Amino acid sequence: MYETLAREAENECIEVIEISFKGKIKGLYYNRVIAINKHIETTAEKTCILAEELGHYYTSAGNILDQSKIENRKQERRARTLAYQKLVPLDKLVLAYKEGIRTKYELAEFLGVTEQFLAEALKYYKEKYGPYRRVDDYYICFEPLGIIKSLDYANFF
Repeated sequence: MYETLAREAENECIEVIEISFKGKIKGLYYNRVIAINKHIETTAEKTCILAEELGHYYTSAGNILDQSKIENRKQERRARTLAYQKLVPLDKLVLAYKEGIRTKYELAEFLGVTEQFLAEALKYYKEKYGPYRRVDDYYICFEPLGIIKSLDYANFF
């Protein structure tokens, strides 16, 4: 998935670079450049960061580093929302279920994201949709995570 996001960035004429950051900064977007902390060890974490920074490209304007300002927090939320929808789409949760994936660890690996990112995405979906959401013939329960196939009552009669 990281390579797909990197190609998306390239198609948008965004350069993706890895550099050393001081402090806890993992990634930044500025002026068609996405910088990712080169000390991040896993591809899954780099993927999550790249998706969020692409989200900033699509949704943010100006310097939003000061998260004490409500407008900056809103822009941060929009960028993260885009990343959740891109990396943990509901139809992929159903696909994972069909593939026999049953644990959050397996699901995070299947999606190519960190377990923390997966947990945050599920929390976002619960806030957006409530405790569950129907996707085609399946119901996704966000907490605890579970997916069940809905019954087709028409075939019973």
